[in-house]
Amino acid sequence: MSQGHGKAKRGIPSKIDNFNEWYPFMVEAAELVDKRYPIKGMDVWRPYGWKTMKLIDALTHSEMERTDHEEVRFPLLIPENLLEKENSLVAKLKRAREEGVDVEDLREEDEEGGFKKEVYWVKHAGDNDLDIPMFLRPTSETAMYTMFPLWIRSHKDLPLKVYQTVNTFRYETKQTRSFIRVREIHFFEAHTAHADEDGASRQIVEDLEIVNNLMHDLCLPVIKAKRPVWDTFPGAWYTIGIDAIMPNGRTLQVASCHHYRDQWAKAFDITYENLDAQQQHCHQTTYGMSERLLGAIVGMHGDDNGLIMPPAIAPYQVVICPMIKKNSDVDTVAISNDIAKQLRANGLRVKVDSRDIRAGQKYYDWEIKGVPLRLDIGPRDVAQGTAFACRRTGGKLPLPIDDIVNACRTVLNEISDELRLRSNAHMDDVIQPLPTFEEVDGTWVMNGEIEDGKIYEMAFDGTDSHAEVIERATSLNFLGDATEDYEEDRPCHMTGQMTRRRILLAKTY
Repeated sequence: MSQGHGKAKRGIPSKIDNFNEWYPFMVEAAELVDKRYPIKGMDVWRPYGWKTMKLIDALTHSEMERTDHEEVRFPLLIPENLLEKENSLVAKLKRAREEGVDVEDLREEDEEGGFKKEVYWVKHAGDNDLDIPMFLRPTSETAMYTMFPLWIRSHKDLPLKVYQTVNTFRYETKQTRSFIRVREIHFFEAHTAHADEDGASRQIVEDLEIVNNLMHDLCLPVIKAKRPVWDTFPGAWYTIGIDAIMPNGRTLQVASCHHYRDQWAKAFDITYENLDAQQQHCHQTTYGMSERLLGAIVGMHGDDNGLIMPPAIAPYQVVICPMIKKNSDVDTVAISNDIAKQLRANGLRVKVDSRDIRAGQKYYDWEIKGVPLRLDIGPRDVAQGTAFACRRTGGKLPLPIDDIVNACRTVLNEISDELRLRSNAHMDDVIQPLPTFEEVDGTWVMNGEIEDGKIYEMAFDGTDSHAEVIERATSLNFLGDATEDYEEDRPCHMTGQMTRRRILLAKTY
């Protein structure tokens, strides 16, 4: 699909033909971030981008309050000895998994694991060497779980459900990309402690419900898959990854849930007194999301004219452009401000663009920023009692000024529905069955080819060896078991045994 002449003159790359150029162009052209800060992977949030991110955060905070989580704020710095404690636990759990033994049967050994190779160190304070080096948090398990034993004493203290939104830091050595792969990460994390495994498992169910609510507002379809054992965080019993689908068919993990059982509680001595007056270890979970959510929104909803912001998180849901005519008796600016006042009083985010510039330049500026709804108000519109509405998803229509609040709400809801329809159609288009495999003279052969930009599904109940054969033949990654199985038994892709397990594979960011 080629660009039109106007778009080419603007210098906008084609999203379909060259997503890898379109994405970074749009991130900066829409003034979400500025990448010119002199530390790679640490972008400067610009006002429009930060407003968008804070609105995403507000949706998350609302879900946290609804589910009785309480907000906390932990320090940025963590002492080195806590990292060593985490590394020891993670390495031990990883080794137990690889050897197929219970973690309690392993001897303590010095091993590296966790985030040690990714953290930023702080070893001096002024001219003084610190007695204990510190590091900038890559995540907060160690910091939080040092405090949990002080907060949890009895079964009456459970469940403990806390969350925070902070910056985390990881030394990312791969190619950085705004929102998708950065070194300073805008990060949300919820941590919970429960009396037993069942309580923690119910928390994971609640987390997935929260995901559904958030993704509905963001108009993003996602894949929820229980990660295979080899891709599960070693400190977790299991991990559920939440992946958005980008326009090029790659998946982007935007969130994850971890069920820890009592593994971290044993390492950090997080216990409570149960009803029988006995000490018992807690069971824990975490749920995390990052600014990758904004990257997914940019990638999924934008087009060759710019971003398209879902109304729920658009910094300006409505932009009003008064048509300023010289020698006109109609004060379109004053009328626009009156309409904006009505809309704001009813909870809508509105901007009046009264700049004395060409209308076409205004349209371009707001189109590239993805404002869902634009209202043009000229003398003729005022005479007719209407505002001329232009939807960012396409379509124009007059809206009655005397019922402008309800009319705008209706159109914004229609825009949200249209974005959901488009993104779900894209998801349905890219997910398809994996080509069959057959074993010929002891060698597995794939009957067909992998198409670029597609995600694949299959019924699978085979071994890790079968999985390795598939990954090598397809160059795809196992996302894991979809949280929704097949409705009926199907033959396993490799063994032929009947199963309902639905496995998803994709190329990932």
